[in-house]
Amino acid sequence: MLAILIAASALFGLCVGSFLNVVIHRVPLHESVVSPRSHCPFCKSPIRDRDNIPVLSWLLLRGRCRDCHSPISPRYMMVEIASGALFAGAAARLGFNWDLPAFLVLLAGLLTLACIDLERLILPKSIVYATTALVISLLLLDAGVTGQWHRFLVAAISSAAWFVLFYLMNLASPRILGFGDVRLALPLGFGLGWLGWRYVVLGFFASNLIGLIIGVSLIAAKKIRRDQPVPYGVFLALGAALAIYAGPEILRPLQNLR
Repeated sequence: MLAILIAASALFGLCVGSFLNVVIHRVPLHESVVSPRSHCPFCKSPIRDRDNIPVLSWLLLRGRCRDCHSPISPRYMMVEIASGALFAGAAARLGFNWDLPAFLVLLAGLLTLACIDLERLILPKSIVYATTALVISLLLLDAGVTGQWHRFLVAAISSAAWFVLFYLMNLASPRILGFGDVRLALPLGFGLGWLGWRYVVLGFFASNLIGLIIGVSLIAAKKIRRDQPVPYGVFLALGAALAIYAGPEILRPLQNLR
């Protein structure tokens, strides 16, 4: 049965990834994600239904528009694959539990925000707030159904603590930590806090370690300058994903800490 859940989650993730591509492209431009329907950014021709199949359509079209033959960024296919993989991994990790939908929303939101931050160095608050509201609502539903109110309380405290920490860091140096990252602390703290306070700590330190390694590597390779802004939201997303997928294995030596 778990295999069926994983397969279904992967297919669902591919479809969600197709929508996330629309969000990634349109939200920074302040465009509606509902209308008009998806179209080629070059010739404006609407995307046909048969050309809107996740991953497969991009491969069949060889990465080009059917009408004007302009190149279609491979990012579209990569986002769909990443979404499918993230959803499958979450299903494998969490199984048939009420908190699975909340983490699917969290991972979809993080993937969307990471892509936008990587391209534009912004974290649109509309996406952050929508992700936060959905994650909290779904975990609240979980707590109501399963009675795990202690986990919900820990998640709420973790979210508030991470927000306050990032807020103080933003006040100390806005150039190092933007307010978009402060907002992102809310859903991150809630999601990881639901898993336990150790996951919050792991996610925080993993994010900064990943950012440090990548940043130093890029500076050493002279790809970026020391004073150049970096997409910290990407590192936060990677750190959170690491905590969700590999947290139990990483934290197992610390199980005896209470």
